[in-house]
Amino acid sequence: MIEKERLISIYSMMNKIRKFEEKALSLFEQNKLRGSVHLYIGEEASAATICSHLRDEDYITSTHRGHGHCIAKGADLGRAMAELMGKETGYCRGRGGSMHIADFSKGNLGANAIVGGGIPIAVGGALAAKMKGTDQIAVTFFGDGASNQGIFHEALNLASVWKLPVIFICENNGYGISVPLRESTSVEDIYVRAQGYNMPGYCIDGNDVFAIDEAMKKAVERAKAGDGPTFIEMKTYRWLGHWTGDPQPYRTKEEVAEWKEKCPIKRLRNYMIENEILREEELDDIEKEADKAVEEAANFAFESPQPDTAAVMEDIFYEI
Repeated sequence: MIEKERLISIYSMMNKIRKFEEKALSLFEQNKLRGSVHLYIGEEASAATICSHLRDEDYITSTHRGHGHCIAKGADLGRAMAELMGKETGYCRGRGGSMHIADFSKGNLGANAIVGGGIPIAVGGALAAKMKGTDQIAVTFFGDGASNQGIFHEALNLASVWKLPVIFICENNGYGISVPLRESTSVEDIYVRAQGYNMPGYCIDGNDVFAIDEAMKKAVERAKAGDGPTFIEMKTYRWLGHWTGDPQPYRTKEEVAEWKEKCPIKRLRNYMIENEILREEELDDIEKEADKAVEEAANFAFESPQPDTAAVMEDIFYEI
């Protein structure tokens, strides 16, 4: 079971992510946020629950669909929104945008537009922790498509050989852009690939906070005991297209509607009401707080300055 305080925190975080993504979509449609964004709506349980186990000093790496991971790891919503809008106050001073947000102060080693690109970075973070003798762990989020990349297999192999404290989180939402899993991947359940690298693998309902929590607890204990990596596959679903403007001819409206009925936020809300953890009014207040926080973040981003063109080359190259 999840203790009450952390369960409420997870619910709050899921709402912050959902409201942030909805606002990002709205701003894009109004041409106030330029550049396509890849939205996390429908998958919030994964980031919120996984990151509830992590401290600032623990590492994560993310994907092109990385806003949820960034927020769940403790990002300031205003700075995150400012980065999406290319403003100077953004996490990367507006230079990274939606797919490259990083915040080292919170252990976020960065989102990554390259499919599977964050996986070896997390393995590197775990190697650094082991060499320094700390109790830090690293978590890498990636999609089903990344499991077919060569770097995925190299990273899992090395993590297992060196028994690194890294947890591989595959957010399997069924599609790599427009290609369904059945047409791109040799296995129905990706977690079975963990067997080839001598590490535990779990396949769970990615919309079930409690199932995610149980698997994550085991993975954290294993990593901190020095026993090496764990692979967790989350069966989940993105409600919207791969990117803003995606016409989605590759799936049916009925399929999308079916998954919306499995909404992770609604599911946890109902659980908390049925088990008398919080009343409906208290849950409504949490949602309103998330709305307010996101509106304040958007206002912060709007009011933030554009980057100075004279400094456009700063922070681009590392000079020795």
